[in-house]
Amino acid sequence: LLETSPGVAEVTFVEKEPAERHTIISWEQKNSCMLPQDLKNFYLMTDGFQMTWSVKTDDTPMPLGSMVINSVSKLCRLGGSSMYTLPNAPTLADLEDDTDEEGDGDKLEKPHFDSRSLIFELDPCNGNGKVCLVYKHAKPVVSPETEIWFLDRALYWHFLTKTFTAYYRLLITHLGLPQWQYAFTSYGVSPQAKQWFNMYKPITINTALLSEEADSFVNKLDPNKVFKTKNKTPVIKKKSSSQPAGSQKSHTSMTSYKTSSLAGNSSRK
Repeated sequence: LLETSPGVAEVTFVEKEPAERHTIISWEQKNSCMLPQDLKNFYLMTDGFQMTWSVKTDDTPMPLGSMVINSVSKLCRLGGSSMYTLPNAPTLADLEDDTDEEGDGDKLEKPHFDSRSLIFELDPCNGNGKVCLVYKHAKPVVSPETEIWFLDRALYWHFLTKTFTAYYRLLITHLGLPQWQYAFTSYGVSPQAKQWFNMYKPITINTALLSEEADSFVNKLDPNKVFKTKNKTPVIKKKSSSQPAGSQKSHTSMTSYKTSSLAGNSSRK
């Protein structure tokens, strides 16, 4: 599908050998948890997944799509080690008390960076965040139930799928487009990523995500209503050619009265 899309070049799939069973067992023993069965079956077929593709701009290939699932050796835990090598450096677990509980009305309990949850990185997302395999309940014993969550760059959690198989389908159907995981967040993909979505639409996509959201950008100000004026019908005064006899007499008498009064005043002066 990608190779037949216009402008797509250099579709690369890295074939990997199956993971050894003892490697998976040693990982489970080291982290004191059992891999979900679908993810374990995946690793027994291929130790990770990597597929990339580029687009041609001015006959120069530019990397665009990337689909990655870390191998067992790179399935590392988040939140356990310090972010810096300095002594007493802060860890992700230190954010628990200061984390803003965004979306308290959500029914889903969010993962914790401290010992209450176990979090492992599945996909680094090219620095745009992290897709993680999450064991939300690690105390008193690790629950075998897992979920797939997306951790954005602001360290907020966003639920993706219940199982690894469902996430793998999402990864494939979105063609590894940049920042596709943000389509499952409340703020959506960036304008630049939305342009790539419009050019190379995922196999299954809600077209509402690609809309320009006219309500947010279009000014609904109607100048015809704002500058509305009452249309007053102009009153045209018509000069009557013939006036009534009485009015003519009164007008004549008033004129003669004014003339006589003016003459009397001048004589007095």
